[in-house]
Amino acid sequence: MFLPLLAAMGALVVAVDARAWWEAVVLALGVVAALVTFVRWAARDLARVALPCLIVAAAVWAFGALAMDGSVAFYGLSIVGPLVVSQLRRHRGAAALGLTAYVAAVGLARLLVTQDDPSGVLVRYVIIPAGITAVLTGLMFPNQRFYAVVADLEEAREREAELAVVRERMRFASDLHDIQGHTLHVVKLKAALAQKLVRTDAERAEQELREIHALVGETIAQTKQLAYAQRRLNLSAELENAKNLFEAADINVRVEREGEAEARTGELLGQVLRETTTNILRHAQATWVRITLSATGITIVNDGAQDSPAPELGGLATLRERVAADGGELTAEQEDGRFLTAATFPRGPSNPAHRQASGSWKDDR
Repeated sequence: MFLPLLAAMGALVVAVDARAWWEAVVLALGVVAALVTFVRWAARDLARVALPCLIVAAAVWAFGALAMDGSVAFYGLSIVGPLVVSQLRRHRGAAALGLTAYVAAVGLARLLVTQDDPSGVLVRYVIIPAGITAVLTGLMFPNQRFYAVVADLEEAREREAELAVVRERMRFASDLHDIQGHTLHVVKLKAALAQKLVRTDAERAEQELREIHALVGETIAQTKQLAYAQRRLNLSAELENAKNLFEAADINVRVEREGEAEARTGELLGQVLRETTTNILRHAQATWVRITLSATGITIVNDGAQDSPAPELGGLATLRERVAADGGELTAEQEDGRFLTAATFPRGPSNPAHRQASGSWKDDR
């Protein structure tokens, strides 16, 4: 936006001051130096051209003031100087004073080569050029801070975009783990069961194989839905699936439904139930499981937990972050051979269901 304006002002300077073609060439060099400096400054790559452009602009001002009657030959230096000084990391104040002093000194030197009225020379070659250079340099300091803030904001937006991509990748990986990890473990259990029954109960073994085939087909469909962002968990289906899995593993399961959760809450609760079911089948020697579902949360309690400290369950850790992001809370506790997993979404500051889930689980049987 400013480049055409600077070019037009430079052309006007050349037209006003130049009285011969060689004078126009000299003044044009100063304008070119100013334009090159501005372009590289806007591109944040001023360092490579700063010194050459500064030398050219300073030489044009000296030549214009001493060798020709060029009172506006400081134009190039008034653009190059402030831009270069504002980019310095240290001693910018001293550099600004030095730039202004150079412009004034060259203007004063004009008194040595001319017989014109000294007061007029001081105004045209000292006060006006030095004043304009000082003002432009002073304006560049807050302007530079403004552009630094803009640059920081742009960098922050880029980092936020990168972080959003990372979060989406983590979410996708977590969902893929929910689908594939759960299914593969169930397939492993059913395949082992079918292997045991193949000689003693061929009909039951065939049924297990059909269920494995259906489960794999369902998993493929869920994976496609995940790839196209169409996957949604059905809490009721997950509840029925968990019940069937526990019963197939000879685990006594008891389900209590005290209320129906909203769609978004139900989806998260379904993920918690699926992950907890996989963890019980893999890590516990459970004989019974109790699942309590309400409108604001789910509680799963099982026996057969290891006597050693509870293992670090990466799936639950990821779900804890996801639940917390939606205003809920996921807890996992182990005591006296029992393990509790509870996810709650309080509707207000006080939630009796959450207190009951957290305080009375030890007596559940």
